[in-house]
Amino acid sequence: MLSTFWQVWIAAIVLGSIIGCGVLIQYTSRGQRKEETDQTTGHDYDGIQELDNPLPRWWVMMFWGTIVFGFGYLGTYGLGNFDGLLTVEVDGEQVTWTSTNQWKAEVQAFDKTIEPLYAEFAATPIPELMNNEAALQSGQRLFKSNCAVCHGSNAKGAQGFPNLTDSDWLYGGSPENIVQTITHGRQGAMPAWGAVLGEEGTANMVNYVRSLSGLKHDEEAAAKAAPQFQQICSACHGADAKGNQLVGAPNLTDDIWLYGGSSKQIEFTLKNGRNGKMPAHAEILGNNAEAKIHLLATYVYSLSNK
Repeated sequence: MLSTFWQVWIAAIVLGSIIGCGVLIQYTSRGQRKEETDQTTGHDYDGIQELDNPLPRWWVMMFWGTIVFGFGYLGTYGLGNFDGLLTVEVDGEQVTWTSTNQWKAEVQAFDKTIEPLYAEFAATPIPELMNNEAALQSGQRLFKSNCAVCHGSNAKGAQGFPNLTDSDWLYGGSPENIVQTITHGRQGAMPAWGAVLGEEGTANMVNYVRSLSGLKHDEEAAAKAAPQFQQICSACHGADAKGNQLVGAPNLTDDIWLYGGSSKQIEFTLKNGRNGKMPAHAEILGNNAEAKIHLLATYVYSLSNK
């Protein structure tokens, strides 16, 4: 809602401009010749003379018509805080037209039209639905609108954002797990161990973690850190370091690194920890969210299950 000052200011400018145009047309029409003449106004530009003739009648009528249209437009759509006569249907009720209400009405009309198709998609299991090209295209559009900003338009992710096209899943890659992730989001947390391990212990642990996936490392330093890994890391990553999908702890024995596998990157992770958040999309997706999540999950599932 506009304040009183801005309400008066806008109304004065708009109404004043329209009324001023009418006054100007009326004023300039006075004293004009009623018929055409060969007499000039005295203006001469490179031999081109300006005749002292009145404006064409159709031209004047267009000016007046524009003014009448302006008042009709204001009466229909309103001005400032004053509502117009036009209404739209939102949530089953007729409400005053605003650009926001118009948008809501169009979205609701579209959702109502698309509901039968969404219902058909939602009733189909994800492994079966991923063979439906129309469903995949719908899921892809939803992905690019809501997920590509983090995971990339090709879904291959980036540092801190998982690649969705491989078979490595922090919280599980089954259809049910993917639906759970999209619906409720995920909150990953890797504690900071720098104070516990110390400088030498951190350096040793870096070598041990790199050894798990066959990366270049110092064997002696890695051997020193092995017992500490079992004491403080295995609770999440497992005794075999293959991770735990219940808590989103990654597998440390493969060559897939969410935050990078260089010594510097692993050292930073150990010292400072990591916090990753996947937002819940149940509310973000708006109307027909359950069906949209089903389509999104189908698309994501299809990326690693060709």
